[in-house]
Amino acid sequence: MKNRIIGFDLARAYAIFGMFIVNFNIVFGSHEDTSILGRFLNLFNGNSSTTFVILAGMGVALMTNRAVYSLEEKQQLQAMVMKRSWFLFFTGLLLYNWWSADILHFYGGYMHLAALLLFTPKKYYLWAAALAIVIFHLLLLIIPYENGWNFDALEYTDFWTLSGFLRNTFYNGWNPIFPWVAYFLLGMWLGRLDWQNQKIKQNLLLTGVLLFLGVSLLQMTAGYFDEDPAFYITADYLPPFLPFMLSTSGFALILLVICITIGERFSNNKILLALAKTGQMTLTHYVVHLTLGMILFSLLTGKTDINSMNQGSPTPPIVVLGFAITFYLLSLFFSFQWSRKFKNGPLETLMRKISG
Repeated sequence: MKNRIIGFDLARAYAIFGMFIVNFNIVFGSHEDTSILGRFLNLFNGNSSTTFVILAGMGVALMTNRAVYSLEEKQQLQAMVMKRSWFLFFTGLLLYNWWSADILHFYGGYMHLAALLLFTPKKYYLWAAALAIVIFHLLLLIIPYENGWNFDALEYTDFWTLSGFLRNTFYNGWNPIFPWVAYFLLGMWLGRLDWQNQKIKQNLLLTGVLLFLGVSLLQMTAGYFDEDPAFYITADYLPPFLPFMLSTSGFALILLVICITIGERFSNNKILLALAKTGQMTLTHYVVHLTLGMILFSLLTGKTDINSMNQGSPTPPIVVLGFAITFYLLSLFFSFQWSRKFKNGPLETLMRKISG
């Protein structure tokens, strides 16, 4: 295994751990908890899922990163990516009946659009990403963002209607194509870079720090602005305004460079190798934590409806964090044991058999 790949998988391992914390906290905890530990859990909001999508884009780019392909090979690879996009889309729709904040069906949408740009020069990935963000902000001027939402319960009321489904998928769902495909396209651009080049890593780290700290400092001054500009600057996840996207992209760049550096220096460390195996099975762990993980936590807390978010009194953040860590350690153990006999995770294997 190449060190650079270990680094990417370490980042994936972080992303899935962050999603454990975020999703368990959304259902069983409270995003309004102002305690030190409550605020710590809320730090994972946005950064985990956005990093997850960026890494997904990188994975597609790395899978098709050879210098020269024949026309037939290009068509075959595009067809494979298309098939995987449909697999994720329908898997996500199936999961949506259980978990309404599913990201997989959106992920399938990102991949489908990305397949169309797969063999274009990498600069177009950034142009397309910028266009996706612009389209989202233009849609804000046309369609009220709150359409379809019951924000008190964090429920989307008309998802299974044609207009609701299209609105949710392309504009104001949890992870809509506009603007979230921009993360996927950024990941594809990153996947085309030479990660062996130290100068590139230094520049990406500096860019990430400037973006993350720049937006953070701007948010600290939000109190000096009127209500609407302040909301635009500080909005977190819903809606995904430009400051949020710049901040989370900056965080992802910082994380990637750190993980690559750790992977290069400690490539034979057994703990890191176990983490890397977990990062290679993010699809499996994503689905398992939303099914088995949620069931186990509901039995522990007595909260039986995972889609009735913010139900009853919230579970203390120490319990949420403890359960997330425990479930993640079990996931690490499973990943390590599974990888001793199989190359890919269970759901990853199924997807490859279907898509090639």
